[in-house]
Amino acid sequence: MNAATLSDGGVSREIVVIGSGFAAQQLVKSLRKLDGEQPIRLITADSGDEYNKPDLSHVVSRGCAAAAMTRLSGSDFAEQQRIALVPHCPVLGIDPARRIVMTGQGEFAYGQLVLATGASAAHPEIPGSEQLVTLNSQQEYAAAEGLIQQARRIMILGAGLIGCELAMDMASAGKEVTLLDLAGSPLSALLPAALTQPLQQALRSQGVSLQFGTGLARMDAQPGDGWRVTLTDGRVSSQDLVIAAIGLKPNLALARGAGLEVESGILVDDSLQTSDPHIFALGDCVQWRGQLLPFLQPIVLGANALAKTLLGIPTPLTLPPMLVKVKTPRYPLQLAGRTQGEDLAWQCRWNSHGLVAEARAEDGELCGFVVGGDQMSAAFPLLRQLPR
Repeated sequence: MNAATLSDGGVSREIVVIGSGFAAQQLVKSLRKLDGEQPIRLITADSGDEYNKPDLSHVVSRGCAAAAMTRLSGSDFAEQQRIALVPHCPVLGIDPARRIVMTGQGEFAYGQLVLATGASAAHPEIPGSEQLVTLNSQQEYAAAEGLIQQARRIMILGAGLIGCELAMDMASAGKEVTLLDLAGSPLSALLPAALTQPLQQALRSQGVSLQFGTGLARMDAQPGDGWRVTLTDGRVSSQDLVIAAIGLKPNLALARGAGLEVESGILVDDSLQTSDPHIFALGDCVQWRGQLLPFLQPIVLGANALAKTLLGIPTPLTLPPMLVKVKTPRYPLQLAGRTQGEDLAWQCRWNSHGLVAEARAEDGELCGFVVGGDQMSAAFPLLRQLPR
């Protein structure tokens, strides 16, 4: 341990961050804006390269190679931010009593530790699920890039945000796409079915086959090439590739191993502190006020608040109404506030190219909204009307 990273009491002054995704890198940038001298170490199982994860939903139509997504190499990022980077170094465990991170490359002491371990793509528990492709990282896209280029028939499991974006992107590139979901409509966790009709029409106009109310039962290799796919309703089809986009599962193994409190995610308070006073968490792995927040805006605001807290200025995370963008170019959508619930009264204005739908409570107060198509400019005036 370098003496410069020790406090007068012999305890490490170093802030150690585990992970190198958007949350980890945003936190490093926030810390550096506030303090140019604070010792920071980033430990990651990959190279630590910086890239824009939302671009993964659009790489096929853009003809973007996995390597071309890199904005800044890990070593250049570390030099730019003046941090110690430990790449290609899986963490084996955490010893909270000694404040030590254990890795195959040795032990690293920390003054404060931040878990930015992210989340992994969920897989259905079916025969053949190990053959499913996921696109939750640049590394996963790199592994599947050749398969995607060669595939003509592609099935996508899950018609949430990522599934809809992938389906439209791949159809734009000339693929034969089937979009499959157990729910009766796309974006079912976000929107009433009626408000998704224009999006469904846009997908169908591209040739996407929408299969709702059914799931994947099994995948079997076909003689020659591709997969024999059996649905839960008994139908069978041949596909060159099947992509899982059914959601994310926070990576909790390290937190559990360290004895931290976890539920669906790593439990944190408003300061993003875990059940251990020296360990914090940020990003897709976090459960804050009973909810997971796998979106960019909470990560940016969380990183800004956490950086201040780690540097001795306790700053709770507060989130304004969050605008969610569905990046489906043929019919884009934006929504914010509460858009689900039997108690909501919807006021909708439609035209042939767009939609403005306002969700109001019994007292008439605006609770949430959805805008689509050519009405996207209505989003920000409505966002300002939502209660904070």
